[in-house]
Amino acid sequence: MSRTITVGLDDSPESRAATEWAAREALLRGLVLKIVHIAEPTPRLLARNPLLDLEGYLHWADHMAREAADDIRRRHPGIEVTTEQLSGTVADNLREAADAAELLVLGSRGLGGFGGFLAGSVSLAVVARAERPVVLVRAEGRPDGGTDDAGAARPVVLGLDIDEPADAPLEFAFDMAARHAVPLTALHVWPEPPASFHRFHGDAELHDSLQRGQAALLTKTLRPWRQRFPDVEVSEVSRCGSAAKVLVAESHDASLVVVGRRIRTASLGTHLGHVAHAALHHVAAPVAVVAYNPPS
Repeated sequence: MSRTITVGLDDSPESRAATEWAAREALLRGLVLKIVHIAEPTPRLLARNPLLDLEGYLHWADHMAREAADDIRRRHPGIEVTTEQLSGTVADNLREAADAAELLVLGSRGLGGFGGFLAGSVSLAVVARAERPVVLVRAEGRPDGGTDDAGAARPVVLGLDIDEPADAPLEFAFDMAARHAVPLTALHVWPEPPASFHRFHGDAELHDSLQRGQAALLTKTLRPWRQRFPDVEVSEVSRCGSAAKVLVAESHDASLVVVGRRIRTASLGTHLGHVAHAALHHVAAPVAVVAYNPPS
């Protein structure tokens, strides 16, 4: 069975933006767009207003999904759209949907929280446990990527850890840049040297030496991927500082930001690093979280 581009739908503006982004991606890849809505066993809407009946809620949810699918078909002729309504725990259902999809796309409020059913621990459970890529889209972002004020294509920005250069995030970022015919900015941030470093005479020269060394390692890491994707224009950026802060600052003009997430075997916790957290909460562009297995 071929994979789909799957989007989680609720009634939030973020969810509608995510559906639009997912539709464009499905068209580009020639895949089916699957719209999924999860009906909670005790929906929060009913919990707040017991006069509303469950059957009416389920009818509304089904109508919402079908209306969204019809709207996508009208605006994107030729796209194949399916809908599915599931019942149960939202996070578990979305995680299972991610595992069966090429991409799972969700709406994200960002800047401190998520909208719709992506509130708090639910969103983190989905993003942090899905083993397929998950893309989070904000309502006020740019669902179609577009160009900047000067007419240049907005790049895909990859936050890269060259100490553990996992293949999955690299391949995803290069592939997205190639599919969308946009540049790729590969960003590596290395930490400030310890305080004792600055006690040495000529520490500026030593700092420059560290900078050159880190830049060379970044070039070495990217070389096989440049060869594999020769048509992708790549900018290599090596910075010293806070990885989270630098990624957010460098992503203000991105069409997509890609960060990796290490797959862990522990059953408890969400296991999202501080860089991924910063991207999910403070980057306006869509953010892709790509899981990878650590090197053996």
